[in-house]
Amino acid sequence: MAGTRRTRLALVFLSSIAAFTLMMLSVDPQTQYTVDELMSSPNDFQDSEVFVRGVVANGSVYSDPLTFQLDGSGSSVVVDYSKSPVPDGFAEGRTIAVRGILSYYNGSWVLESSEIQTGCPSKYES
Repeated sequence: MAGTRRTRLALVFLSSIAAFTLMMLSVDPQTQYTVDELMSSPNDFQDSEVFVRGVVANGSVYSDPLTFQLDGSGSSVVVDYSKSPVPDGFAEGRTIAVRGILSYYNGSWVLESSEIQTGCPSKYES
């Protein structure tokens, strides 16, 4: 009886290790940059997918074309959100994260978003 119990425990342990290993291999971590980090050397990120955090500039959200300006401390980038859904918490003056492709278009840098993430406002209110 002791041999079968050890065998079952060993199988459970090995299965857990295998599941954990597969989970870790499937995770694709991506660095989140600030707007200032991105715009300090935009050529390094051109035509690449980036994950950027910044503040939606007041008065910059347009519906034709679907764009807004994402601000950092000293830099900004135009975001084209025509191909991504806008979450409920999206608003001017809010800090958000945008995932997309950075392109140089008509003399300026444009981030073509594929995903926009907002934080939960009630989480930060006191």
